[in-house]
Amino acid sequence: MDRNQIIGIVLILGMLLGYQLLVPKPAPEKKPEQEKATSAPSPETAKKAEQPLDSAASRMMYGDFAAAAVGQSRDIVVENPEIRVTFSTQGGRVKEVVLKNYKTFDQKPLVLINEQSSEMVMELPTNRGKVNIEKLYFETSAPAQSTVQGSAQTITFKLALSPTESVEQTYTIPATGYVVDYDLKLNGMDKLLANSDIRFFWLDRMRQFENDMAENRKSATINYLSADENFDGLSEGANDQEATVEEPVKWFTIKHKYFLAGFISENSPFKKAAFKTLVNPGDSSTVKTAIADVQIPLADVKSGKGNYRFYFGPNDYQLLDEVAPEFDRNVYLGYALLKPVNKYFFVPVFNILEKFISNYGLLIIVLVVFVKLLLTPLTYRSYVSMAKMRVLGPEVNAIREKVGDDMAKQQQETMKLYQQVGVSPLSGCIPVLATMPVLMSLFFLFPNLIELRQQPFLWSSDLSTYDSFIKFPFSIPFLGSHLSLFTVFMTGSSLAYAYYNNQMTPAQPNSPINMKAMGYVFPLMFMFVLNSFPAGLTFYYFVSNVVTIAQQLLIRKFVDEDKIKAVLEENRKKFAKGDVKKSKFQDILQRSLQQAEEAKKQAEEAKKRTKK
Repeated sequence: MDRNQIIGIVLILGMLLGYQLLVPKPAPEKKPEQEKATSAPSPETAKKAEQPLDSAASRMMYGDFAAAAVGQSRDIVVENPEIRVTFSTQGGRVKEVVLKNYKTFDQKPLVLINEQSSEMVMELPTNRGKVNIEKLYFETSAPAQSTVQGSAQTITFKLALSPTESVEQTYTIPATGYVVDYDLKLNGMDKLLANSDIRFFWLDRMRQFENDMAENRKSATINYLSADENFDGLSEGANDQEATVEEPVKWFTIKHKYFLAGFISENSPFKKAAFKTLVNPGDSSTVKTAIADVQIPLADVKSGKGNYRFYFGPNDYQLLDEVAPEFDRNVYLGYALLKPVNKYFFVPVFNILEKFISNYGLLIIVLVVFVKLLLTPLTYRSYVSMAKMRVLGPEVNAIREKVGDDMAKQQQETMKLYQQVGVSPLSGCIPVLATMPVLMSLFFLFPNLIELRQQPFLWSSDLSTYDSFIKFPFSIPFLGSHLSLFTVFMTGSSLAYAYYNNQMTPAQPNSPINMKAMGYVFPLMFMFVLNSFPAGLTFYYFVSNVVTIAQQLLIRKFVDEDKIKAVLEENRKKFAKGDVKKSKFQDILQRSLQQAEEAKKQAEEAKKRTKK
């Protein structure tokens, strides 16, 4: 690299580092006290709600429901092989959900929601005001504890105001799986209810399940699907977000990095949906506070169509497809152009391989080899193209010496040479570009692949997050407070591949950019970018580099450059006889170079005339 290129790269890196260090971070936005009050009840309010009410206070607060405001809470625990759900007779509500087959990063039971972290409010519109039925006491005949066996188990919570007036909440827990059906019925209550919709408010102080709090906060959000099946969600990141959705909503999810808690309408969509996520940087126990506030159509519930579903489970692409329309989009598979590669290739192949390979590190190696075998024809064409360029290297150098520093003339003469021997300069680039969607698709897939979660391999205890082989007592800009050994290996293999590739690529001394030198710079830059990415991803890139080098060494044995030279000479003879047609690309490029050369001559002549 010459001095100017080195100075340019140093300045770019200096600007990035200066931006990181010098630009002040925006101060957290202060929320008005009134907004905080509507988002979550204060401790004083909660204490007042828990205190026993006398009959007058109860009648004033709950009206016709006053008799149900006094009672004793009882827990009902139902479990299947995947989840354990605890219901409470107070509110007939879901009190706690434990995902039995998963653990937190510190190996504790994974409690997706519980009474301390999650609060649900179901407000009925009555003629005397809104009544939160989550504070009322329901009756049920269900046993205190049971395990679902054979077929789904149904539990009904009933609040009877009179022999003909009642509120019923029915939950159906499947024999296997994470979907809990929920039916809400209002029997004979037309005279008591106002002409309005039911408010469902869900506040969840999202618990930390993964080791990296920053990554947890970046991934945590609320997603939703509108009635016209437009998938959207709050922006991910560490800032407060909120959205009021004008269109009705079919479902919404409170999304952790690898887990979901969702609410789905089976019939009419929810109205007046408002979603919000709040971040408190000083709270190390809560990832985000997620708030969903929607209106359930009262007409549906009155007519017996109050059918809904809860999803409490992993954010697993294979499971979500069957839950609800577009529900699998909670797993981010990349940009629109890359998503089909993940959806129709990598995810199915990965799931097929894991049926036969239990070690996910070995599975990644097999996946690399499989992908490389599929791309072998492209790799072979790319290598042959580079071999042709090497064979033509002496003639290209002779052209440079002949025309001197006239770059336009060099390019024109070089294109004539390529045209004579039947070589396209794009033939080596296109196969390489064709492999880019594969690498980019994996860049988005691996951080969202729950199958890698807590899967150990070599020194890494969890392939879904970075391996902290070396921990620093301080944080380095861009790099963080750790160094991932898989990332170091990936960087080393990338540098080795760049060195090998440079030996195989002909030199271009007059090129404005030294691509050989850039081949060493980019791996070092990516080391900083990927140091905090999942170990499974950096391990894939490391193995991919190693296999690529081995693949090209093997191809080299089957490519005879003497034969290539003979073929090029034969093409030259055919061209001289007029038996070869020009390619459209070469014809366009040559005409462009000729026009550029003519424009240059005209400019020089005009300059000479002005001097005279």
